[in-house]
Amino acid sequence: MTVDLVVVNCTVVTPAGRTPDAGVAVDDGTIVAVGRSDRLPDADRVVDADGKVLVPGIVDCHIHNREPGLEYKEDWETATHAAAAGGVTTVVGMPNTDPVIDRPEHLELKFERGETSAHVDFQSYAVVTSENLELIPDIDEVGPLGFKIFLGSTVGDVPPPTDGEILEAMERIRETGTRLGFHEENGEIIDYYTEQFQQDGRDEPIDHSHSRPVIAEQEAVERMISFADETGAKIHMFHVSSGSAAEAVARGKEQGVDVTAETCPHYLWFTEDVMREKGNPARIQPPIRDADEQERLWAVGIDDGAIDHIATDHAPHTPAEKKVDDPFGNTWDATSGFVGLETEIPVMLSFVNEGRLTLEEWVRYHSTRPAQVWGMYPQKGSLQVGTDADFTIVDPEREWTLEDSSELHSKNCVTPFVGESFTGKASTTVVRGEIVYEDGAVVGESGYGTRVDPADS
Repeated sequence: MTVDLVVVNCTVVTPAGRTPDAGVAVDDGTIVAVGRSDRLPDADRVVDADGKVLVPGIVDCHIHNREPGLEYKEDWETATHAAAAGGVTTVVGMPNTDPVIDRPEHLELKFERGETSAHVDFQSYAVVTSENLELIPDIDEVGPLGFKIFLGSTVGDVPPPTDGEILEAMERIRETGTRLGFHEENGEIIDYYTEQFQQDGRDEPIDHSHSRPVIAEQEAVERMISFADETGAKIHMFHVSSGSAAEAVARGKEQGVDVTAETCPHYLWFTEDVMREKGNPARIQPPIRDADEQERLWAVGIDDGAIDHIATDHAPHTPAEKKVDDPFGNTWDATSGFVGLETEIPVMLSFVNEGRLTLEEWVRYHSTRPAQVWGMYPQKGSLQVGTDADFTIVDPEREWTLEDSSELHSKNCVTPFVGESFTGKASTTVVRGEIVYEDGAVVGESGYGTRVDPADS
């Protein structure tokens, strides 16, 4: 038997453990064998991984690819180009585009654009507002990965539904079987403090962070858990930034509520001091928190398991929107968000190198669990025979520094990770058996990526 591709001479790592001197065999886009290198079949192409680590393809379930309508910031092609370069094999786009993804035809448009230009596999969420509650079943028929509600002000100014409408939305979404995620910040709290700070002339980057206090996040998490307990809906907390919010998630899990949560590499890496050191390029919502909240996020979220998975909230903006030329200028004139698709693996592998995570734990958080939470497992997030041949080869010992954002592949590349040093980097990215990134270059074709159908998982 001769297969299409065999990767040999690597350590294969899954949440269940690691196998040295092993590899993976691929035929017709699916995995046909995983095992010792000398027991794998002959192949048309053999890749020697030279002792590196091979893991199930990294899944990022929270990116802003900005298409349709905001392509000057980013689009499917450039976002997935960056994903391939970063070792990410599946991405999920957010719905705050122009138009917002709030009706079936808008979701169909987002999918069509992705099929035309994506380098890696993809999906999308649909948004819930006061205006589209009755459309939820029709939107679900098109096949979003899940739904999202923005509870507080964010890029795109998508207004939140009322609490009563959220309860109704949960009941409707529960009937579809999909999960409902939240940008979990209490809008009234952050709007109040934002107005007060502006009136008082508090306009430094750290003031933006303090205008969105931890209680705004914690309260929103607790309220949505209460609503889910009442309705039986499956819910998710995007970009949990604080230990206080992680503790609220943990309490919800203990109560038996089907609540999952993610955090982002920047919340685990930086403290709010980055706002004083790097200014508006580090501005994001929810903001990066102080050292105490970060340590509790690690303790409760990661060590005790309140957080289910890692995602980036990859959010490109132009240098002008991020005030790169005036990083400590009036923060209210700056935009929140920054890119993350090419730094997420280096950040997480650096934590592995420091001993804060094992390789197995990293794989669970960054591949297996996001696929499970969002209904893509085992087609994504596993190395099981018969599943999609998505995998990432990483060099966990490579030491390097991101010297300049121009090294990245997004359309706009502002990030506070410029100047940071890492141990670990992706070296090869494989999507459904095709090598899309190797030897420092994206080699996959635009349009190769395809929409993931959770119904097949």
